Amino acid sequence: RRRLLLVSNSTLHGGGYLGHCQQHIKNFLGEQVKRVLFVPYALHDRDAYARTAREKFESLGYGLDSIHESCDPVEAVRKSEAIFIGGGNTFRLLKALYDNSLIQEIRKRVLEDGIPYMGSSAGTNVATISINTTNDMPIVYPPSLQALGLVPFNINPHYLDPDVKSTHMGETREERIRQYHEEPNTPPVLGLREGAMLLVEGDKAILQGVTGARLFLRGKKPTEHEPGTDFSFLLIDSNLQNL
Repeated sequence: RRRLLLVSNSTLHGGGYLGHCQQHIKNFLGEQVKRVLFVPYALHDRDAYARTAREKFESLGYGLDSIHESCDPVEAVRKSEAIFIGGGNTFRLLKALYDNSLIQEIRKRVLEDGIPYMGSSAGTNVATISINTTNDMPIVYPPSLQALGLVPFNINPHYLDPDVKSTHMGETREERIRQYHEEPNTPPVLGLREGAMLLVEGDKAILQGVTGARLFLRGKKPTEHEPGTDFSFLLIDSNLQNL
């Protein structure tokens, strides 16, 4: 059974690191998980990032091992009870996953062995089909934009609605996603606002958190969705293009 907690952002205005979703994390990991394998590849200072994550997870009752401290990252994944990939630059993160031969290893642990996977921001981006809909700059060049493919659609974390009072004439997030869908055979994109997260358990996907999401399907008008929405239909890959 696939178990994923895909969070839009690590920090919500007015709160600390993962503060807005800490109860969701505890509900997700439960009491069976004792230690979490953290992947800090999206940020340059991995030591500092690991300290921040370790402090948070220990406060929730979980031990944390950072994969960058392991001499064998592949073996660390194979032995992990749960995986958490944090935010930062999505291109840097995906390149490091490829460089360390972790794409197939993580897929196997999550999709075949059923260990919990949590992603935040960039860690949510790489859980999807590709990183084509990330907001980040391509500061490094991964060998592919194809990601872990734990779900058969894409997510746009930190989704922003247009500000009707703004005089900024640049493209809105919605326009950029529409441009993505001008390309053939592009999958749905779920725009997760800050404070939103998607819980996937097997073939069920439910929107959680304090904010809503906007769903983009190729050739369709985007639709608005509130917390509690059942997005399980997005997990049925063969039917997506016919919605």
